[in-house]
Amino acid sequence: MARADLDKQPTDVRRMFDTVAKRYDLTNDLMTAGIQRSWRRSMVAAVGPRRGDLVLDLAAGTGCSSEPFAAYGATAVPCDFSVGMLQQGRKDRPGLPFVAGDGTRLPFLDDTFDAVTISYGLRNFVDPVKGLREMLRVTRPGGRLVVCEFSTPTNGAFRSLYMDGFMRALPRIASVTASASDAYVYLAESILAWPDQAGLADLVAEAGWKNPEWRNLTGGIVALHRATA
Repeated sequence: MARADLDKQPTDVRRMFDTVAKRYDLTNDLMTAGIQRSWRRSMVAAVGPRRGDLVLDLAAGTGCSSEPFAAYGATAVPCDFSVGMLQQGRKDRPGLPFVAGDGTRLPFLDDTFDAVTISYGLRNFVDPVKGLREMLRVTRPGGRLVVCEFSTPTNGAFRSLYMDGFMRALPRIASVTASASDAYVYLAESILAWPDQAGLADLVAEAGWKNPEWRNLTGGIVALHRATA
């Protein structure tokens, strides 16, 4: 089975990401025309890593989002529940301390991390608020949360073009490089079904995080949500 449904059963989601792991980074880079690299830089800047910080990078996949923290003297711990992603990550980035873990039941003690970040993974949780509460549990008081997630374009005309055009074409675009293009049908559906910027901020607050705020990237295709423990 290559794809999951919007009920987001963990076993189906895990199997789906195991299937696409080998070419996942390449496919995402091509589908975004490389823009995801600037999104990643913005995410790291929003975290504001400092020397000695311990950062949990949740739903980290193969670890490409974890690598940049080392340049700031911080240690990033990439965590994912897809064995396929972890295996590919350990092959591509052997220097990173990959950890297998379910985002709704994290294998870490309370108050462990200075910051927690998750990129394009929260919408795959069967219970996003439960996941956000777990992130809060493992974050030290005063620590930071940064969620980088697909969102809702703010311009009406652009929103229609993006939702009705690109999202419908996504599986066909992915078929050029992806080993299981059917998985991208789910990814497109999950993006379209996801709350907008204010809706996600409400979920962050519901989970107990303080002062949630967001910043749009690329017209709102992606939004960075930030909050404090």
